Amino acid sequence: MPDPVSNSKYADRYRVGAGKKILLKEWVTDDKDKPVTREQGEDILKADILKLSEIQEKLYASNRYSVLIVFQAMDAGGKDSAIKHVMSGLNPQGVTVTSFKIPTHQELEHDFLWRHYIVLPARGMVGIFNRSHYENVLVTRVHPEYILNEKLPDIRAVSDIGHAFWENRFKQINHFEKTLADSGTVILKFFLHVSKKEQKKRFLERIEDPAKNWKFSSGDLKERSLWKDYRKAYEDMLENTSGSHAPWFVVPADDKWFTRYVIANIIVHELSRLDLGYPKLSEQQHQDLEDSKKLLTGESDSPTDNND
Repeated sequence: MPDPVSNSKYADRYRVGAGKKILLKEWVTDDKDKPVTREQGEDILKADILKLSEIQEKLYASNRYSVLIVFQAMDAGGKDSAIKHVMSGLNPQGVTVTSFKIPTHQELEHDFLWRHYIVLPARGMVGIFNRSHYENVLVTRVHPEYILNEKLPDIRAVSDIGHAFWENRFKQINHFEKTLADSGTVILKFFLHVSKKEQKKRFLERIEDPAKNWKFSSGDLKERSLWKDYRKAYEDMLENTSGSHAPWFVVPADDKWFTRYVIANIIVHELSRLDLGYPKLSEQQHQDLEDSKKLLTGESDSPTDNND
């Protein structure tokens, strides 16, 4: 079986280069060149989940970095499934998962990054954004009328929202992420690239399976009819917001087991590059440990001690 770490080529294979022109039709939704079978991939995923658990413990102990993992996708792209499986081995005490929906009235009274900023992971913690600040250049790009809800001083009508507006918003996001990265936050962003054909299949499954009915709404079809608009919005987003400090990875999402396998592999590969370890103790601290050990080993183990 392949070594889980040896397939780190995925980090380069699916990484979006800074400033690279992106045409999503040139990026596969189902990689036919899979180096492992499904059974092998699932075994490697289990191994990577264990590695993530080990990395998380050192991340918390070293208390120098935080990790922010962003998931974006078209509807039915498999974000929830990927989070559930890939992050299953993490200690819940050290992880926060935030799903961003339509902004509330309170959130709209602040700048568009505010609601994201207040839930960022602290040092030693892992934060996961299920949808994210990128909704502000995706959904709003396709539905620019939503921008009017932000009550921006210079935007009074949709006609005021032009190319310069989106360029500026990309810059704001890049500055936001650069500030986080400079402060020790490792940012990894995944676009789960699902095909329109596979989305149709998953929508039908949600309609036909009573246990999945709640996942589907008629509004999903309205958004599906805007597929090309969303694809163009994603292309512009990927072109303008992928950098060495906060890279985007376009992961094939038609085959869920492979998607999870790739995501876990990339996360393990990227986080393994950090200088993580357990804190080094001073001579005095080592001496304190030895003194504490002597006190404990010198205690009586009499059953009556339990009654103290």
